[in-house]
Amino acid sequence: MRVAFVGKGGSGKTTLSALFARYTASRGASVVAVDADINQHLGMALGLDEGALPRPMGSHLTEIKEYLRGDNPRISSASAMVKTTPPGRGSRLLRLDAQDDPIHTGFSVATPEGPRLMVTGPFSEDDLGVACYHSKVGAVELYLNHLVDGAGEYVVVDMTAGADSFASGLFTRFDLTFLVAEPTRQGVSVYRQYRDYAADYDVPIAVVGNKVHGPDDVAFLRDQVGDDLLVCLEHSAAIRAMEQGRPFTLGDLEPANAAALATILGRLDAQEKDWDRFGRQAVLFHLRNAEAWANRATGEDLAAQVDPGFVFGPTRVSLSR
Repeated sequence: MRVAFVGKGGSGKTTLSALFARYTASRGASVVAVDADINQHLGMALGLDEGALPRPMGSHLTEIKEYLRGDNPRISSASAMVKTTPPGRGSRLLRLDAQDDPIHTGFSVATPEGPRLMVTGPFSEDDLGVACYHSKVGAVELYLNHLVDGAGEYVVVDMTAGADSFASGLFTRFDLTFLVAEPTRQGVSVYRQYRDYAADYDVPIAVVGNKVHGPDDVAFLRDQVGDDLLVCLEHSAAIRAMEQGRPFTLGDLEPANAAALATILGRLDAQEKDWDRFGRQAVLFHLRNAEAWANRATGEDLAAQVDPGFVFGPTRVSLSR
């Protein structure tokens, strides 16, 4: 399953992404956590020092594209491959359990409590003033387009703050999106944007209340988001200690917050995997991007990259050719 954590800046989505990744790994699952936020803090929240972070995917797009395109005859070169390019017959697909996959082995590292971490990477000095962060996040979109995740496997993505992910098709690449909201008017404003944008694309959303101090906060969130409110996490001294860099394990969590993580995982596990929708939307957003800018940028008609004979799904595709 693929899950995104989104929310207003400061809502705690990075912390929740890290806690959920740790919790899910502690249950014996295979977990990859991906930092797709412009502010790269997920590694720190997972207990890594800055010097231990993996190679940034966003700085090695050509290398990633060259591998993923494989011998797909519809993709003429890595330079003709854009962030929305869908896989086709001949493309190299990815599995979390692969032992010799150069994407996972080359762009991820293990964290102390089990999840592996991948990062888009921050802006470099050469990017400042001339580059858009979506070009880096495009590495995550390509990764998810080519990933065939199976039972007991989870990809947890910490997204950029606000509704910025709607600038590409990345928001449709998930089985479920958890929107982290504080019990304030500002905290629920991003929820309304996400709900309205996502409604046309059948993107499932559940709201996780965060930094809740009591029943009045819960009542406020319930009034604002209705049945989309899944669970709330209490204001937590243990989580604050983690955010301050003090020693932390999942066992330090308050019982109510540990139970909330179990509720979040249960909701994700109950979500139906819809490979047909995933494939349709991958093609839809690729064709939109091709027409809007990518054809001009590459000098090719990128609609030709769509392989009508390719079917998404782990039991129906070959992982290599």
